[in-house]
Amino acid sequence: MYLVISTSLSDSSRSRILARFAADQLRTKASECEWVDLAKLPLPACDGGTCYEDPNVQHINQLIQKSQGILIAAPVYNYDLSSTAKNLVELTGKSWTDKIVGFLCAAGGQASYMSVMGLANSLMLDFRTFILPRFVYATGESFSGNDIAETNVEERVEELVDQLIRFSTALNP
Repeated sequence: MYLVISTSLSDSSRSRILARFAADQLRTKASECEWVDLAKLPLPACDGGTCYEDPNVQHINQLIQKSQGILIAAPVYNYDLSSTAKNLVELTGKSWTDKIVGFLCAAGGQASYMSVMGLANSLMLDFRTFILPRFVYATGESFSGNDIAETNVEERVEELVDQLIRFSTALNP
């Protein structure tokens, strides 16, 4: 089972558009894909204590544990991924161990293209997560309304989905 997680809380999220497109591609190319939108599944702020007992935290924890590959879609704010994405990892911790993970990012400008590295490094070092070396980074001009407007962005999402399937199949035969 594959998992796509949209971490944006914005109603007009461009990273969610990328996530939906990726989930559609996974459903077409793989057997099963779960979709989680954190705007619809509110998570508490990680307090290091009672937050782990929250039913939504337990639900997403189980989804991460049983997935063979995960795509995280996140907006970029102030040259970093959204705090919602980081909070997700803080709440679910060891569930990420040995998972294959890819990133889909939407940002306002070209300068933040390396913003995924902080969270990716944390996942790799703390949980031995396998991070796909290709990630999708798109800016505002790549979208028109609720759609991806650039064919090359769609192609890059498809390549990321193909990599996720290929790597997860190789590591989980």
